[in-house]
Amino acid sequence: MEAMCEDFLAFEDVLKNLRKLDDNIVHSLNTTIPTQSFAVKGIDPTKQCQELYKQLMELHTNREQAIKNCIIRVSESVHQLKRRRDENEADFQVQKQLRKEQNKLRMMQNELHVEEVVRDRSLKFFHERCRAYYRPATSTPPI
Repeated sequence: MEAMCEDFLAFEDVLKNLRKLDDNIVHSLNTTIPTQSFAVKGIDPTKQCQELYKQLMELHTNREQAIKNCIIRVSESVHQLKRRRDENEADFQVQKQLRKEQNKLRMMQNELHVEEVVRDRSLKFFHERCRAYYRPATSTPPI
């Protein structure tokens, strides 16, 4: 987890892997919840939708928490670098590192917005396909 927050490319790679279900939501819905014309005996669409929803919520929560944890870590690093810069304004290495960390922080904060779009898109497809079989009792968690 710590290495993920230090290297933005590693951070993006982890998020990309964690978003696979969301990226393939239409395929997942098509393979787990057959249409009326392809209905298969023994497949319970209510149970399938309920399980898929549970997986989506768990992934969304885990990704959101991972992003927020990295934002906290990088924010702390930015604050430390600002203090070091204020102590010695002539230290250009600290200024350079501060700009780098501030840029990383902005990109990570942007990932929260991306996460919201990904979550909304997945839930839209889920509700379009599963609304007849399963309606979650809880609403989606806010980002």
